[in-house]
Amino acid sequence: MNTQSRARNWLYVPLIVMAIFYLVPLYVMIVTGFKSFAEISLQTMWNLPASGIHFDNFSEAAQKLAPYFWNSTRMVLPAAILSSILGSLNGYVLSKWKFPGSNIIFPLLLFGMFIPYQSILIPLVEFMRKVGLYGTIGGLILTHVIYGIPITTLTFRNYYANVPTELVEAASIDGAGLLKTYWHVILPISIPSFVVVLIWQFTAAWNDFLFAVVLTDSQHWPVTVALNNMAGSQIIAWNVQMAGSFLAAAPTLLVYLFLGRYFLRGMMAGALKG
Repeated sequence: MNTQSRARNWLYVPLIVMAIFYLVPLYVMIVTGFKSFAEISLQTMWNLPASGIHFDNFSEAAQKLAPYFWNSTRMVLPAAILSSILGSLNGYVLSKWKFPGSNIIFPLLLFGMFIPYQSILIPLVEFMRKVGLYGTIGGLILTHVIYGIPITTLTFRNYYANVPTELVEAASIDGAGLLKTYWHVILPISIPSFVVVLIWQFTAAWNDFLFAVVLTDSQHWPVTVALNNMAGSQIIAWNVQMAGSFLAAAPTLLVYLFLGRYFLRGMMAGALKG
């Protein structure tokens, strides 16, 4: 084994350590979810279930969370798709159709990524009340779309910056306008960046708690808020709570499990370069 191969093998050590570090909470969550209530203890949290595997914890958690899974789904999908489309259009215009003030608009859009959520909660609630969207899924969708525009715009702009300008100029010579060029030239080659931003926005919206708990009423809670309220009694059934936590995290885990390779390909293709 040469020196280069030996050095490459040593690189796996910190990667394995970090993987174990991040998988330990998942292990505890799953193991606790399969235990009976009598087995729940800090001293035995690492131990496997001693009295058999209790699937009924997951059944109970699923029954409690089922309506809120639908709320999350009908909130996350439109929010991810709309913010991706708007980010794609913004990135296309800002990278290929320079206009007076474009160098000012782009930094102002990016500034939106650095505004803390907590600082805008009161005006956000007041705005939602005035437009009649407070307490609804629609208000939560609008919030995630607006807050997603900066990162999606940045991602698409950096991706489109690597697209040869000659393609846009050739389409313009052929008589295509701004939207026609986007539809026939830019959109067909945008799949890698769309995969990146859709996965990113899906994860951000699905895991959101702050906006969800502030902007929605009990009928429109997403699964994250419902999961939090499962622990509202004095005695918490941690086995059911952990089972519910795993079920709530399962959609994002599945997304990265089955689409993670496309996420990495999109990044490598230039979606996050620049």
